[in-house]
Amino acid sequence: MKKLFAIIAMFGVLAFGATQSMMAQADSAAAASGAAAKVDSAATDSSAMDTAEVKAADDVESSTSAPIEEESFHKALKTKFIEGGAGFMSLVAIALVFGLAFCIERIIYLSLAEIDSKKLMNQIEDKLKTGDIEGAKTICRNTRGPIASICYQGLMRFNDGVEDVERSVTAYGSVQASYLEQGCSWITLFIAMAPSLGFLGTVIGMVMAFDDIQAAGDISPSIVAGGMKVALITTIFGIIVALILQTFYNYILSKIESITANMEEATISLLDMCMKHNLKK
Repeated sequence: MKKLFAIIAMFGVLAFGATQSMMAQADSAAAASGAAAKVDSAATDSSAMDTAEVKAADDVESSTSAPIEEESFHKALKTKFIEGGAGFMSLVAIALVFGLAFCIERIIYLSLAEIDSKKLMNQIEDKLKTGDIEGAKTICRNTRGPIASICYQGLMRFNDGVEDVERSVTAYGSVQASYLEQGCSWITLFIAMAPSLGFLGTVIGMVMAFDDIQAAGDISPSIVAGGMKVALITTIFGIIVALILQTFYNYILSKIESITANMEEATISLLDMCMKHNLKK
């Protein structure tokens, strides 16, 4: 849990820094738009402009607007994030950060839990053939992962009979399976929360758009389009966050299923070894 909280804290710091930089970019963009408005008003007031100068200004404007059209996907995504507003967009970003923190923690845990189960069972069988039960236990203690832990619990009851070994392995296997699924409920929570926050931001944005229409006393396309744009951006980012977390969640489930299958296979192999050993005795 300490590692999990450290990961969450790290992602929280990164998210806070990213939010601050985005707010700074929003302020600079507002300042730039104000400066552009002043330049446009000055250009409108000056009626003595020559035709050649107008053409040259158009060429300069087209040359400066060309890089904007070729804006990268990352910059465009950041721009849309800023346009969505800091209120609900920050909540969606927090859901992404915490969801990714839990996903990374589960992926690391499951990666460390995966071992070569066939190699482990062969080593245990070699020890049991010579009657070295303590050596088989030592191999299990020195091997990480739930498969080795289950085999160790079965070897602890090795001399009590196959039925006791089976009960011990089955009980401890359910405990290890619960460890594998630990934290997955939080991932599903953030998967459901991200689009819900996006939809909530959409509804609130629409309400704000209608408030602007009521204040203006006229249904202006610019007023309606601006409010609806901000409202829909929150939904888009909420769905994107949910898709990202869902991809990681499905990957985690596939790893859990693989480890669980190896655990069941190792359990069957261990019971077969117990039967062979008891027959030899």
